[in-house]
Amino acid sequence: MHILVIKTSSLGDVIHTLPALTEAYQQIPHLQCDWVVEENFAEIPAWHPAVKNIIPVALRRWRKNPLKALWRREWQQFKFQLTQRQYDFVIDAQGLIKSAFLTYQTKGIRCGLDSSSLREPLAQFAYLRRYTISKQQHAVDKVRQLFAAVLNYTVSNNPPNYGIQLPCPKSTSSTVIFLHGTTWLTKHLPELYWEQLAKKFVSEGYQIRLPWGNFQEYERAERLAKIHPNITLISKGSLTQLAHEISQACGIIGVDTGLSHLAAALEIPTITLYGPTEPGLTGTYGQSQYHHLQSDFDCAPCLKKRCVYTQSNDIYPPCYTSFSVEKIWKAFETKIICA
Repeated sequence: MHILVIKTSSLGDVIHTLPALTEAYQQIPHLQCDWVVEENFAEIPAWHPAVKNIIPVALRRWRKNPLKALWRREWQQFKFQLTQRQYDFVIDAQGLIKSAFLTYQTKGIRCGLDSSSLREPLAQFAYLRRYTISKQQHAVDKVRQLFAAVLNYTVSNNPPNYGIQLPCPKSTSSTVIFLHGTTWLTKHLPELYWEQLAKKFVSEGYQIRLPWGNFQEYERAERLAKIHPNITLISKGSLTQLAHEISQACGIIGVDTGLSHLAAALEIPTITLYGPTEPGLTGTYGQSQYHHLQSDFDCAPCLKKRCVYTQSNDIYPPCYTSFSVEKIWKAFETKIICA
């Protein structure tokens, strides 16, 4: 059986699809999978043994300059690659209009969620087979159930297995990685808190490593690194290189960002901090020690990219005032060190 998975973005969403593929691969050992994914995340499907071909798409980049994409014939080249094979099933694991549009271009039995299960119900019209899957469950479990319905097997009760195959032996080092970068302004832990956390972890004998993905994150990492020689930056590289770095850490402290999901998928003990968001349906989820710290601020979780809190507050975003260095350290100490 040869299937095509459509799951283009984001980082965390692509990672959340891996357990469904692992379970399908266990149920159908000769399963082969191709995967349509945003070019920036194309490394992730390659980590799974069931994935044979990766079809990169550049919707994010094309939206910024559609005429340039057409002039370079990038869309035509992508569509040619997309339609080379007749698939047994095409599974839209994203369920958005943009992914449904891509699904509609393919050759095979197009499968996806029905209108009651979709965030964007119009996407259902791209599918030949539609499935009702409850929204009131974690995204990982939702995709597992979709794959099982399409491929006709029963979902197991086992915890999610991401199936990532990387030559990354687990480390017993004293390195902790701070995942301080994220896309939403409201998800950012205030830099003052990172400074206090860095001082606390260094005083406890830990080495701290800091990844970065853009200029603002680099500048913040540089400022934090000046606190102590045991705080260093991770050189910017591929996602695979970063996965190797994460796999060598003894623990992770991170905001609600895709790299926190990667850490949980790699089974590295992770403390994830949630201010304006909540972990119930899309939080870090895995087999190892993954733990959530949720803000108990009055208006949290607001699920907003821009803070609308009107009262004065010295901390931005104000929902992080319910955290403290002591609270985060206590979680690390009890959930990771003493686990």
